[in-house]
Amino acid sequence: MVLNCIIIDDEPIARKLLQEYIEETDFLKLVGVAENPVKAISVISSVQADLIFLDINMPKMSGIEFLKSSNNLPMVIMTTAYGQYALEGFEMAVIDYLVKPFSLERFIKASRKALQLAVLKQNTIKPEEENTEYFYVKCDGKIERVLYNELIYVEAMANYITLYTIDDKLVVYLTIKGILEKLPPEKFMQVHKSYLVNKDKINTIEGNMLYLGNTKINIGSSYNDVVMSFLLKNKLIKR
Repeated sequence: MVLNCIIIDDEPIARKLLQEYIEETDFLKLVGVAENPVKAISVISSVQADLIFLDINMPKMSGIEFLKSSNNLPMVIMTTAYGQYALEGFEMAVIDYLVKPFSLERFIKASRKALQLAVLKQNTIKPEEENTEYFYVKCDGKIERVLYNELIYVEAMANYITLYTIDDKLVVYLTIKGILEKLPPEKFMQVHKSYLVNKDKINTIEGNMLYLGNTKINIGSSYNDVVMSFLLKNKLIKR
């Protein structure tokens, strides 16, 4: 993993030293430099940054004031000649506090803390949280996003299918088999050779009919067992 870094420091010599240290560190990449926090705002908004090396004593706005006034900042390592601000910095969840002048060894040690935290955050993302709540289809020359929770049912028509959502109807050049392979089986099931439904949208089952709101769908004879298995294993409360 490589962390994209921004330097915010009003001293040219300090900026040059930080840049040299970043170049010496294989898991860091410099993507922006600012002379003060005011200029840093536009830099941060224009690049994808993971880590900020932030000086404290700067004109117009101090590093502490910048931290207090900003939301959703990347990770921060503070750099300053004044050690008395360390406690206040740590109270604002900075990764580390480097007191100038600091060595390359101390710089790398602080940077590794940021790297370890970034790796930890990446590894603790659950698979189901990684963009699994929707999918994309091509419809009328456009790429449309479809939310699983808004897809009510799918109807097959020869080489096309129609996706019926809460607010829309999308005709897609795809087979029902093709779409079924891409949908999560815990949410969708095929109930007829021409229909598959969102299990959460089923309101009533009467005989061989499914009711999804005002829509009635016939259960194919070869799919009765699929529907009953879903009910018996998951949802049907019996005496």
